[in-house]
Amino acid sequence: MQPEVILNTNFPNLKLYAKGKVRDIYHVGDYLLLVSTDRISAFDVIMNQGIPYKGMVLTKISEFWFNFTKDIISNHFITTDVNKYPAECKEYAGVLNGRSMLIKKGKVVPIECIVRGYITGSGWKDYQKTGEISGIKLQAGLQESEKFPEPLFTPSTKAEIGEHDENISAEQAMQIVDKNTFNAVKEATINIYNKASDYALTKGIIIADTKFEFGKVNSDIILVDEVLTPDSSRFWPLDKYEKGRGQESFDKQFVRDYLISIKFNMQPPPPPLPDDIIGKTSEKYLDIYKKLTGESLV
Repeated sequence: MQPEVILNTNFPNLKLYAKGKVRDIYHVGDYLLLVSTDRISAFDVIMNQGIPYKGMVLTKISEFWFNFTKDIISNHFITTDVNKYPAECKEYAGVLNGRSMLIKKGKVVPIECIVRGYITGSGWKDYQKTGEISGIKLQAGLQESEKFPEPLFTPSTKAEIGEHDENISAEQAMQIVDKNTFNAVKEATINIYNKASDYALTKGIIIADTKFEFGKVNSDIILVDEVLTPDSSRFWPLDKYEKGRGQESFDKQFVRDYLISIKFNMQPPPPPLPDDIIGKTSEKYLDIYKKLTGESLV
């Protein structure tokens, strides 16, 4: 029996801090409580239906990667054990269990840190038009889904809900954050990607690209938000990879492809998602979690 699909949380005795496309964040004493709902967004538009198990996968897979990468950089993760949460969370334990984590408070670094190991998505579109991605001039003749000789760091803006992130150059990013912060998050982004990508290949998975977010606690930069989830990354099956075309994926690209097929204009209101698209998307989230961690949620 699959768990209830959670689209919104309602915890009257907790103070809401922020509400994102997928996550609801609450103040809990000296910490924050990050709750992953089953909402799904595509093209920065939140769909009206949720994806079963999605919030649980996002939480558990992020926990896995936070532990896997903590030797590279510290992170905001404290625990996912609801029994260790502050007392005011206890009455909501049934909803929180499996889809929430207690995290450190910090100040968010206001750029998205995108790393690309392969040319696809918006990067492929930009390259076709200009021969560049985020101001980086690339060699001519690259094919869709081709692997870069070295991963590319291509930052973007952090858009408000309903707005679109925009790819920006390193120079533009350093107008938003200082040079030292930029260099630190760039180095961490590439190091995390390289370690995670090498590991994923041993599980038959290509991490084509992903997005990280960072924060500051005092003056220390830490990894925050979600890490290497099917929401923030493109995961491709290694055994089906072939450059020169789009790839199958274990992520929300499946939903994006459906919306493109029905010519969705990428503006609210969203169209309804068919039951089979919802079911197959849920399967993809569960599948990538099991492949990468060896654990199962069902």
